[in-house]
Amino acid sequence: MRRLHRLAEPDVVRPLVAALPREGEAAIMARGKALIAELRKGQASGWVNRFMAEYRMDSAEGLALLSLAEAFLRVPDPETADLLIADKIGEADWRAHSGKSSSMLVNSATWGLVLGRAVIGVEPQAGVLRRLIARSGEPFVRQAVGAAMKLMGEVFVMGRTIDEAMARMRKGENRGFTASFDMLGEAARTFGDAHRYFESYEAAIAAVGKAAGEGHSISVKLSALHPRYEAAQADAAIPELTAMLLDLARGAARVGIPLTVDAEESERLDLSLDIIAAVAADPALKGWDGLGMAVQAYSKRARSVCRWANGLGEATGRRIKVRLVKGAYWDSEIKATQEQGLPDYPLFTRKAHTDVSYLAAARELLASPHVEPAFATHNARTVATIVEWSKGLGKTGADFEFQRLHGMGEGLYEALVRDEGYRCRIYAPVGGHRDLLAYLVRRLLENGANTSFVHQLADTDLSEEDLLADPVAKAQESGGLPHPSIPLPIDLFEPVRGNSAGVDLNDRAVLADLAAKIARVPVLPAPAEADAGTLIGAAAAAAPAWASVSIDAQADVLDRLADLLEARREEAFALLVHEARKTLPDALAEVREAADFCRYYARQSRDLMQPVPLPGPTGETNVLRMLPRGVWAAVAPWNFPLAIFLGQVVAALVTGNTVVAKPAPQTPAIAAWAVALAREAGVPEGALQLLVGGAKAGHALVSDPRVAGVAFTGSVPTAKRIARALLADDDRPIVPLIAETGGINAMVVDSTALPEQVVRDIVTSAFRSAGQRCSALRLLLLQEDIADRTLEMLAGAMDALVVGDPAHPATDVGPVIDRAAYDKLMARRAEMAGRIVKTVAVPDSGLFVPPTVIRLDSLDQLDAEWFGPLLHVATWKTGELDDVIARVNAKGFGLTMGLHSRIARVAEAVESAAKVGNLYVNRSMIGAVVGSQPFGGEGLSGTGPKAGGPHYLARFCVERVTSTDTTSAGGNASLLSLDEEM
Repeated sequence: MRRLHRLAEPDVVRPLVAALPREGEAAIMARGKALIAELRKGQASGWVNRFMAEYRMDSAEGLALLSLAEAFLRVPDPETADLLIADKIGEADWRAHSGKSSSMLVNSATWGLVLGRAVIGVEPQAGVLRRLIARSGEPFVRQAVGAAMKLMGEVFVMGRTIDEAMARMRKGENRGFTASFDMLGEAARTFGDAHRYFESYEAAIAAVGKAAGEGHSISVKLSALHPRYEAAQADAAIPELTAMLLDLARGAARVGIPLTVDAEESERLDLSLDIIAAVAADPALKGWDGLGMAVQAYSKRARSVCRWANGLGEATGRRIKVRLVKGAYWDSEIKATQEQGLPDYPLFTRKAHTDVSYLAAARELLASPHVEPAFATHNARTVATIVEWSKGLGKTGADFEFQRLHGMGEGLYEALVRDEGYRCRIYAPVGGHRDLLAYLVRRLLENGANTSFVHQLADTDLSEEDLLADPVAKAQESGGLPHPSIPLPIDLFEPVRGNSAGVDLNDRAVLADLAAKIARVPVLPAPAEADAGTLIGAAAAAAPAWASVSIDAQADVLDRLADLLEARREEAFALLVHEARKTLPDALAEVREAADFCRYYARQSRDLMQPVPLPGPTGETNVLRMLPRGVWAAVAPWNFPLAIFLGQVVAALVTGNTVVAKPAPQTPAIAAWAVALAREAGVPEGALQLLVGGAKAGHALVSDPRVAGVAFTGSVPTAKRIARALLADDDRPIVPLIAETGGINAMVVDSTALPEQVVRDIVTSAFRSAGQRCSALRLLLLQEDIADRTLEMLAGAMDALVVGDPAHPATDVGPVIDRAAYDKLMARRAEMAGRIVKTVAVPDSGLFVPPTVIRLDSLDQLDAEWFGPLLHVATWKTGELDDVIARVNAKGFGLTMGLHSRIARVAEAVESAAKVGNLYVNRSMIGAVVGSQPFGGEGLSGTGPKAGGPHYLARFCVERVTSTDTTSAGGNASLLSLDEEM
């Protein structure tokens, strides 16, 4: 089962299709049509169904409401709330929906949105309407929108407290149903969050236990109980999570209620199985059959996990409750797999394949004696199939149950429960409206997707036959092939480049194997220093021969180098960990980036270096050619000693130049290894020379008049010294300088941002790589209305960081590069001691600078780049955003900026005003991807062109045009030979 999720999709789908029976289609269709008839009745009375019918999630209005619901209730200040309302409802055509729904509630909400559009001045009759409600004005709209958002929340959330939720379950609308209560919330970001969630689960178990006879249960998310529920932290997280889940399970057993562990992302599956197995084996739980787990059918491992659950039940002498769901993290898992460059997706890319997987897993569960199945679905075809299959297998309604989400699927199960004795449990979220936001959005997107049954049911153009189409037939028609619009990770960037191969760092076995291999790699000695002039002479002598090599042959060398980097990556990991003090994730990212540079520039050169015909009058040919300049100096930094070093080198080589490459004095062994690998790939020895040394060697290199260009990454002062050296000799040709330097990289956060996401991205941007990235976050600018809450959550997230040996898989933050950097950063901490609002403990020995948050009175107090894990924080008031961006621009740096906001117009305004090379919206500020996010700044942060971008290679070339008069030999033959047009 461990590697099943990386198999090709057809290899997983075909056995599932083969395992499913094909008889009984007529009975399934008949029951399915009856269920659809019941669902149509539910649509007539169900607010959410009619709402989704009116505001489809693929419409501008549906997406606007979704965005508004996601952000509005967490905005504390009225000014930003008004901006959010204007942003979300100002563009959509609400009047087109006015009075169209059969629901008065939907129509009332629509009319409120029409009024809101009028108040913000975009409705054609805005003047009249605005006068009508002038006495109420924008606060009226704000209150109306707030009420509507809370109403949406009540549709999907059973109650704000467990007692409120249980009381609601006793009402007539839920008569005959039981509930699985989920204490609503996203994954814990801090240990404090985890403790609060644990206490809420304990309280819920006690409350539900008082009414155990009503048959309700509790659902638990393991990610809510630990902020580091991940493979790299398994040694600490698994024992702690096991102990907490065991405490909750024992509590549930004492009061006689079931407890189910929810399914989460595929990367956590193995961890969750270990935890569940440990709890199931607890002697104190003997005789209690309330332990349950959820299985997601979109996972390629779904049926295997069902078999595992049956085996666990047999081994522990209990019946494991298994809730089978379609899955809730599909889109995020697709993206994560693409970003990680893994061989294949852990899930199915077609809805029909997930449906087949669901049926195969359901069949497995129905046949398993040591599980009690629960089938969670809103799909009438799926329900009909399970009912008919269960009859054929001799099962009754007492042997399993159905489940649905609160707020969805009304009408699907009522007749089955009322007339046929089947059981149905409602998955019932519990929590405050602020907590429901991310959950609500995920559920709406999941059930509003074009391929979902709930979405299709709202489409009156679809027939019953369409709604009940057999997914097995669809899977047979597709041949099990993946969705054509979802490329495999390796093909993600085609035709621009092939994607580099990743390593699954969420697999504990892979992590352990990698750590062991790295430990066995010997540490290479630093290469000897050499004379810069001698190396430049050798490169100059080799230049004509290398320039004469064909373009394709030069590009092939880069492709071979990329392959070698991946084949020998464990050697690179070891060097990066030991010499550059990289953590394993950072080492992996750097090797991948180096390979991406090779493949990207190889592809680009094949086009760029070809002669380009240009237009002109008849009898004349004009051709543009790109040609190498000669010898290039490539001066690389220590913080990306492989990726940036090779990126500069291969860009010069693939444009026909030769190179003298100078690594930083802190990382010469990595450079020597890279040069040796390049030569193994086919780079002639003379074409690539390695210059080891410090500032003196660098000055000698860039000052030599034989050097025709310089590519440099490093500090601003060094870049300026190089620029002066290039102009010092009046007789020297003017040569290009490509410089990428640092920056005071700011992240601006307004009150619409999701705090959990913001804090995650702050920690990643400011402290990953010990803050030693050019792009790292240096200045956090928080809207003052959310500053205290954000900083409190940030402090808790920092407490969860692991600072230590970078070779250990659990380490998040390693040491800084050398004593000089350590002393400079620690002096800054001492200078700002009175302003430090958060720091963390670090090992006593080693060059570990504690991740630190420093509070400033004003953003103007930071004027220099501090290259390490020191984060400076200032606040800004509502309405000051334009001024904030202007003041950041005024610092002169222009490398990266981050923005967290749910207001699209804010993002547009910042994009227009920010003078930075890379702007990152609602994501972290590091990890630029070759060909996708070309990297480089402006102002004090660099000259351009951007590395990994479409204009980079051209800077390494000279452009020459040849214009030829083809009539000089006695007439324009091509013109004179034209046929007469008829």
